[in-house]
Amino acid sequence: MTVGLGVSIGTVNTVCAIDTPERGKNTRGRRRGASAGSDRRASAGLGTRNSGPGRSQPPGAPGTWRTTLTFDSAGTARVGRIPRHGRALTDFADLTACARTARVRHRALSAADLVATVARTVVAETSAHVVAGNAERSETAVAVTHPVSYSGERVAELRTALDESGLSHAALIAEPVAAAAWLAVAHGPLMPGLALVYDLGGAGLTVTLVRIGAGNPSRPLIGAPLRSHAFGGRAFGATLADQRDWRAGGASDDAAITTLRTGHVRASLDVVYECLRRADVTMADVDCVLVVGGAARPPEVATVLSSALARPVIVAADPERTIAEGAAILARRAADAARERAAAAARESAAAAEPEPVVVPGMVRRRVARTAVAVAVAAGGALFAATGVVGDAVSTPSMGAAGPVEFQH
Repeated sequence: MTVGLGVSIGTVNTVCAIDTPERGKNTRGRRRGASAGSDRRASAGLGTRNSGPGRSQPPGAPGTWRTTLTFDSAGTARVGRIPRHGRALTDFADLTACARTARVRHRALSAADLVATVARTVVAETSAHVVAGNAERSETAVAVTHPVSYSGERVAELRTALDESGLSHAALIAEPVAAAAWLAVAHGPLMPGLALVYDLGGAGLTVTLVRIGAGNPSRPLIGAPLRSHAFGGRAFGATLADQRDWRAGGASDDAAITTLRTGHVRASLDVVYECLRRADVTMADVDCVLVVGGAARPPEVATVLSSALARPVIVAADPERTIAEGAAILARRAADAARERAAAAARESAAAAEPEPVVVPGMVRRRVARTAVAVAVAAGGALFAATGVVGDAVSTPSMGAAGPVEFQH
């Protein structure tokens, strides 16, 4: 059995999800959010949200860590710990915004090395629980996601760091592509179209257009993704801190926070419209809006997007896990496809090694039989004719110059 491990390393939290064939079957065929009635209420995040594949982890397996690193005296890395005494490394997950390094046992680690260390530690810890929870032998396939805004140089830097950390077998997948894989399984089968991925995380907002539906396009992204640090968990926290009179007017704390968050999300629509403009499409060309990210949990996010964009809005039960679960799905599928190709190649090699039997077509066999019969008849006739001639010659005298001569056998 193949188990897919998907790792999503965010600025605030790191998530690792697993996917197995059984979990994939449990979510296939679920209906996607509609644009009216109770289905729209569910898709907009106002009612019961659909949970995606890989929602449950093995017993005792962690699923979420704080994106922090600490090293002990032996150089062993620990993820998610904030020591009471000492220092923890933070804010290194975004390679485009951080160039910090760390020195561990006379070795300088770049930001990419720190991200690879987090991935290696999380994969090792989760794999131990997967192996312990399965009696049968499991093959583990790993996929690590990266921000879609990374350039080719940044992706190559992260690829090198993963290879050096022992994760050369791990695939690198853009975050919106992994989110679309989750959507295809949790709400598929999907008709060919476009999905707008609204990724609201702790450090910022990323809006991307992704092709969905049948087939595997070589270029699933449409246009260019748009990133803004003016929105997200930290930006909203700064807004709350600046609004010293946000409790004025006698409103309750929850109502005041809801009002501020609604305005915060509504202001982010400018990023959505700019992304559409750069891709030369409109919301009429978009089939659904997929909301992911840890800062997208409050229902006000989906409510505002559904009302303003007039499109079905799909939110998982825990939108922070959507990208990691999609990566786990892609990792398992890639491993299964590679195994099937290897098995087909082995069958072809075995068939080529066996000697081919000589097969005589039916028409050729009939012609050979007719020829053999004709040859046998001709041989018998010749023998009969020769016997008759010789018999006649025995009793017939031959007149020659020396007189009659008798032929004897």
